[in-house]
Amino acid sequence: MNHLYQSLLVLILCLVSLSVSSQNKVEWLSWDDAISQHKQNPKKLYIDIYTEWCGWCKKMDKSTFTDPGIVELLNTEYYPIKFDAEQSQTIQFNGHEFIYRPNGKRGVHELAISLTNSQLTYPSFVMLDETFARILISPGYKDADGVMKELLFGVDEAYKHSSFEDYKPLSRNKVD
Repeated sequence: MNHLYQSLLVLILCLVSLSVSSQNKVEWLSWDDAISQHKQNPKKLYIDIYTEWCGWCKKMDKSTFTDPGIVELLNTEYYPIKFDAEQSQTIQFNGHEFIYRPNGKRGVHELAISLTNSQLTYPSFVMLDETFARILISPGYKDADGVMKELLFGVDEAYKHSSFEDYKPLSRNKVD
């Protein structure tokens, strides 16, 4: 009986550990999964447009996107999407078909071009509201404070009445 209790305790600790560890990372979704979930429960989208070879993208994955405040906001307030700008999968969205366009050794996906208004760099981040209207296009590497300001801009719906440049977050510990 004592062995059974020990086994149950270990199992419970493992489950708690898994639950806590999953809350410590961004639950990135594919484009299709996010759109499917959005149909059931509309939320804003935060799209990380990256490539496998992008060093700054990898750096942000290891630093910026492990920040507990960033993780919490992305997982609760947004559908966070990792979008490989060089993926070959055709995507149907908003009545349009977006495809991969090869170009020499590398190509680019039309959806990445469309989302960034043809201003694609890596990494790039795009925020869409619940109706898929673009809130913000944000190119380049950012630390946690930079991403936090962008996320709060969307959460506070400040885009409805001010520009990002004029936005001052009310306060959520990260950005002053």
